[in-house]
Formats: sequence, structure tokens, C-alpha cells
Amino acid sequence: MIKQKNKLWLFFLAAVIFLAACGSSGDSGNGSGGEATADDGEPKVLKVANGADPVTFDIQQTNDQATTRIARQIYDTLIVQTNDLELVPGLATEWEEVEDNLYEFKLREDVTFHNGEPFTANDVEFTLRRAVESPTIGHIVDSIDPDSIEVIDDHTIRVGTSDTFGPFLTHLSHPAVGILNEKAVEEAGEDYGVSVVVGTGPFEFDEWVTGTHVTTNRYDDYWGDAPEIDRIEFNTIADPSVRLIELESGSADIAYDIAPSDIPAVEENSELTLMNTPNLGSEYLGLSLHNDTPLREVKVRQAIAHAVDVEAIIDTVYMGVGDQMSGPINELVFGFNDDLEPIEYDVNKAKDLLAEAGYPDGGFSLSLYVGDNSQERIRVSQVVSEALAEVGITVEVQQMEWGAFLDSAAVGEPDMFLLGWTTVTTDADYGLYPLFHSNSFGEAGNRTFYENERVDELLDAGRYSTDQDQRLEDYREVQEIIHEEVPWVFLQTRENVTGLSNRVHGFEHHPTGSYDLSVVTLDAE
Repeated sequence: MIKQKNKLWLFFLAAVIFLAACGSSGDSGNGSGGEATADDGEPKVLKVANGADPVTFDIQQTNDQATTRIARQIYDTLIVQTNDLELVPGLATEWEEVEDNLYEFKLREDVTFHNGEPFTANDVEFTLRRAVESPTIGHIVDSIDPDSIEVIDDHTIRVGTSDTFGPFLTHLSHPAVGILNEKAVEEAGEDYGVSVVVGTGPFEFDEWVTGTHVTTNRYDDYWGDAPEIDRIEFNTIADPSVRLIELESGSADIAYDIAPSDIPAVEENSELTLMNTPNLGSEYLGLSLHNDTPLREVKVRQAIAHAVDVEAIIDTVYMGVGDQMSGPINELVFGFNDDLEPIEYDVNKAKDLLAEAGYPDGGFSLSLYVGDNSQERIRVSQVVSEALAEVGITVEVQQMEWGAFLDSAAVGEPDMFLLGWTTVTTDADYGLYPLFHSNSFGEAGNRTFYENERVDELLDAGRYSTDQDQRLEDYREVQEIIHEEVPWVFLQTRENVTGLSNRVHGFEHHPTGSYDLSVVTLDAE
């Protein structure tokens, strides 16, 4: 097993405050004329087992990992975040702050989009203006002052922020800020992201059969190092046991998100390799304040947190993968409050808190929604239901297709839901602002509809300050308030766990859980 935990956390804390953390229908393609082939006439096809269907390849309309893992192969960003969390040139070759809060970017001149259109500063301007207006990913780039965007020439653009914003450059390397082709988006209309998908990346979109697979072909005119792989087939396989079977049988070369219970099977198979590394994600049980339920009472939320045995969930459901969290971000993220302790499992305390809130015997029901793309979350929903029954709360679990689940949670339909978040910027701003600021209600991230005036104030202050010590103090206080008010039941830190055929070479994990497959090579069968 490849184990990369030792010292990896140093990369996170030493890295530039980064950027950067899961439907639709569509069944056609806009590739450039068929499947590419290797020199020997046989195409090199990389088969990847993905855990969920994409939502849409209009990357400004979603921010889920299942989509990003594919879209990353299709789109490029101005700035790239390496696996070691360094920021390096992407579509921008260089940049400088020409005056306070105003940056000038020099763009590559040898780039074409997959539809043959040349890449210019106009596409960057279009992408950023559209991103700022997006209700889904606008929070990633809302520091941008649209009035400051100025195209100097075809390959030079200036972009400024409305105030000082330390993580600005790292946010531009977020996969959701991949550069779009204005012509393709405008001409396709509502079909963009479904049957028409155009980027500048190493692979071009070929086909999406909803619920089944997505295929991409190598883009032969790619501006960077040409991939050795001719074609990637992303197969949507929600059941992790089936992903394992596909990997063992050779029907998959890479299987994402190996279930904890399946880890030994991969480790013991001489033809397979397990890669297991820490990432920037967290798992949580969201407690919604949107609906008129007892969850609006803080003591009820505290009671639920004490009634759920998180350590048992980690041991039995996740088989020891991950650690119990004490707050919404983990120790790999700048701003982490290491003084907080995990909320203890204490059924008697839970009952006492319910009684203090006016529910001595529980006596109420709550809905709990869970997506169908994670067997672990489905099992956790069952554990939570049983745990809350012990304190008199009836839980109605509803399992939903992934895209429908996200839509429902975004409008506040469930009372409780199971979800995760990856702080892809390695900075507390991205791990806290989208999830707990009142400006981020709904699909932007705050699906609990939690609101606290002091939290808003602190998050605003931390976002627009360059004083790192003060930012750290602000974010620590935010976590203390959230720990006390419990809009989440904090579950466990995530790990990237991938199964690989020994035919696969060059694959590496990225701490965000989204991987660059253009560097992968594949031995002949």
C-alpha cells in the first residue's frame, strides 16, 4: 500500500494559501471526429470507475467532486495548483500586482479551444464575469470587482478585487474557474454542459450517457505536454463493491473511493495497488434551520450531537478511515482551531438537553436525506436514525439520486442531510465562508441555512485582511461559535483512497480529491 501521510501535512501549511471540495441528461458529443489511436493502431484507453454521475459540465453551475474529477481533464485554469499545493502557470504564463488589488495576467498565445477557436483574453473576461454572477460558484470569485476587468490585448488582461483578498490568486486555480469559450457557451445555450462541452484541456468531451459513462478523447492540439492515453472512459458505479469487482476483473484500471471494508481486498491482491492519502475534506451531518422544526433550538442540536456515537461510526462504518472532527475544518487547513475537542457521545446528556429545550421524551420526527452515491453515508444515515430513536426522535431516512439530493438540500427541503466539503484552498475562508455565512444560503454551500451575525462579521473580516495572525484569531472564534451552536454534527476527516491496477503508472493523489489524469501511462494488456 502506498501511504503518504507522514509529513504531507507540512505541504499544506507551508503552501501558498491556496485555491483551492457531486443529474442532468445528455447523450451526444462534440469531439473532433472520433477516437484517437496510439502509434501501434490500438487506442490506449484508461478506464476509471467513478462513484457518482456528473451534475453538469457547465462548471459554473455545480461544485461537486464527481463532476470536477472529469471536468479537470477538459478545462484549464489561469493558475494551476500542483499536488504539493504550489501555484504555477496555467493558461496565464505570468502575473503581477500592477497596483493595489489590481493584477495583470499575461496569457499563452499557443492555445486553442476544443472547437478550434483561439483562446484570448476575451474568453477570460467572459468566464470571470459569468462566474461572479453564478449562484453556485460565485462565492469563489466574489472578491473580483467586475468594473476592474480590462482586456488590454488578446493575451493580456487585468483583474482587480474590490478589497484586499489574500487568497485571490489561489481561488483562480479552483477547478470551477476553468476558462470557458464564449462562442461555445453562447451558441449552445441550455445545451452547454450537457451535449456541448468545450475547454482547452488535454482531453476533449466526447459523450455523456447519464447514469452510465462519460468518455473523453485526447486533444491532439493541446498546448501542454501531450497525454500518452488516447481515451478515458469514466464509468458511473455508485456501489463501491461493484467498483472493486470491476478493478479486480480488469474492467477498471482506476477505482475511486475504495470502501473501507474493501481496503484489505486491494492490499492483498498482487495485481493491484492501494493509494491512501489525507485530504482537505470533512464529513458532516447537516442540521437545517430552514424548516420550522425543533432544530431551530440550539439545545436540540446539541442533544443530537451528543446522541450520535461518531467514534463508533468511524470504527464500524468507515473501518478506521479518518479521524473524528472537533469542528468544520481539519488540521491541514490554515485557521484550524486546535483547542476544540470533539463533542462527546453521551446519551444521558442528550436527554437532559432535550428536556431543557422542552422535549423531555423527544416526541418529534425529522427527515434525513442521503445521496445514493455513498454506501458509507447510507449506512451512517441508518446509524443516526437508530441513535436518535434512543432519545425519542423519529428519523425518516430518504435515499435519493445524487443530483436530486443536492437540489433538495440546496432549497432546504430536508431537516437533516449527510454531506461533505473539501477546503480546496487550504484556507479557512473557503472552509467556513461558503458553509456558514448568511450570504451563502443554498447551493453556494450553506445548506443548513445557519445564520449568526457575529460569524458573518468575523468571516467578512478574515476574508479581506492580510494580517494572518488576526485572520487566525477570527477563524478560531468562528469555529468556537459553530462548535457551540452545532449547525453540523461533525463526523470525520476524509482520506483519498484509490485502487489501481499495476498497469497504471504516474497516477498521484491531489489533496483536494480531484486528480490530473493527463500524466498517467498504461502498460499494454
